[in-house]
Amino acid sequence: MVSNPADKPNAGAPWRTRASSVLTALSHGSAPFITTFLLIHLTAPAVANIGGSALSSQTMLLGREYYQTMFGERYLLFGPLFIHSSSAIIKRLFSPHVSRPLTSALSVTGYVTAFCFLPVHLITHRLAPADPAPPISSLSPSELDYEFVKAALSGWPRRSTVLYSVLVLGVALHAADGIGIIWSTWSPGLKLPGRKARRALTGAAIVPVLTGLAVIAREPLYAFASMAARYQAALTQSIVYRL
Repeated sequence: MVSNPADKPNAGAPWRTRASSVLTALSHGSAPFITTFLLIHLTAPAVANIGGSALSSQTMLLGREYYQTMFGERYLLFGPLFIHSSSAIIKRLFSPHVSRPLTSALSVTGYVTAFCFLPVHLITHRLAPADPAPPISSLSPSELDYEFVKAALSGWPRRSTVLYSVLVLGVALHAADGIGIIWSTWSPGLKLPGRKARRALTGAAIVPVLTGLAVIAREPLYAFASMAARYQAALTQSIVYRL
């Protein structure tokens, strides 16, 4: 009797299963670092509801002490971001069992953020402003405050509103669904609120962020003309702002 190849055990299953467990741990373990960064980073636009862009700029400069030092940026921000996204992608490609479809909210928000909105945000707010060539001439941390955000919102109101809003909403929805998976994996005995409740709570938490951006957008641009020109040059390094 000729055996059916489909009946033979999959020799790759054991190592794939072990690798999947490691990748899960890496993806879940990096999430708290990203969450900490987000809480610090998104506090700045939220406080604009109280003190406008000036308070946002002060808050952002304080927050940079955590995530924009040589150590913090490498090991508390970019490292966890890379580990979180790459481990999830590798797990989807090689895991013997895919736990959720690509069309799930967690997958869609994760991949769209990682491959679309986050790169645009990183280029326009971190890489392009550091260009030493004129007219940008390496915007310093003190120069790269919420006047830069205001310049984006005033110069390109529709696309900037979409970019900021979709990025915040996507990250929030990803976090709301992701925390449930992490919690059920590592602390199955402790019950969290249901998915709808988590999404509602997360949505309520980001309302001040979005309204803070609206406050900033309504303010006049206080930057000098020369600084505004440097802001514009940095923003137009991204194709999104050149179209």
